[in-house]
Amino acid sequence: MTGRVDGKVAFITGAARGQGRSHAVRLAQEGADIIAVDICAEVGRTADFYPPATEADLAETVRLVRQQGRRVVASQADVRDYGALEAGLSSAVEELGALDIVAANAGIFQFGAEVQDISERDWRDVLDVNLTGVFNACKASIPHLLRGGRGGSIVITSSDAGAKGFAKFGHYVASKHGVIGLMRTLAMELAPHSVRVNVVSPTNCNTDMIQNDAVYRLFRPDLENPTAAEFAEASGTLLALPQPWVEPIDVSNAVLFLASDEGRFVTGVNFPVDGGSAAL
Repeated sequence: MTGRVDGKVAFITGAARGQGRSHAVRLAQEGADIIAVDICAEVGRTADFYPPATEADLAETVRLVRQQGRRVVASQADVRDYGALEAGLSSAVEELGALDIVAANAGIFQFGAEVQDISERDWRDVLDVNLTGVFNACKASIPHLLRGGRGGSIVITSSDAGAKGFAKFGHYVASKHGVIGLMRTLAMELAPHSVRVNVVSPTNCNTDMIQNDAVYRLFRPDLENPTAAEFAEASGTLLALPQPWVEPIDVSNAVLFLASDEGRFVTGVNFPVDGGSAAL
């Protein structure tokens, strides 16, 4: 099956690499033009855990989308800055002619401290990107979706940490719980306009966000210098299926389903892409 979102325009935040890049390419393969946004810079102390996306990363996303024969408008913007995000989106929609799909994907991950030890700055950084940034992306998108008069789909990225607690990254857990609540309200508010709103909730996903020494040590505190293989063994305990993690394409295929007409009666749903993590 091809052309599942043919002729549609998709707005993707955090599009420079990882899940965001995968969403952009997958939707382009199925016929969508892409509006790709990423900050391409450090956010607070996040670079202490894993390297930030770069302008070169965003340029590679653009190249891969164009390789699919689709149009793409890319820009650097901070999802915490509503004015910049809205201005860039409006300009891109004017160029591409419409907006049909929103993948509010941008997020950051910090960890290693109990709640009593999380600094105010770290709390604000994580909540501002992961929750307020999603709010900003949705708020900026809704007028364009409604103006189009043909419905649409918003897909927000949460996490298995949006449904249960994990120790030593309470700010991340709180942010991912928060976007599920926001999704449920938006689903109710936008249903009369045939705009569907859902969440995808991956478990560990094979991107730079988890493939780094800091996460290896988080999962294997019993080892001084855990290897990727030792991390994989520990990560696999989160899934019921015999795999260590999911791949970005697995999440992208879920986004595609929710964005396409195949998901036309699906709204207000938290869609786990977690290898059975929620069942454990």
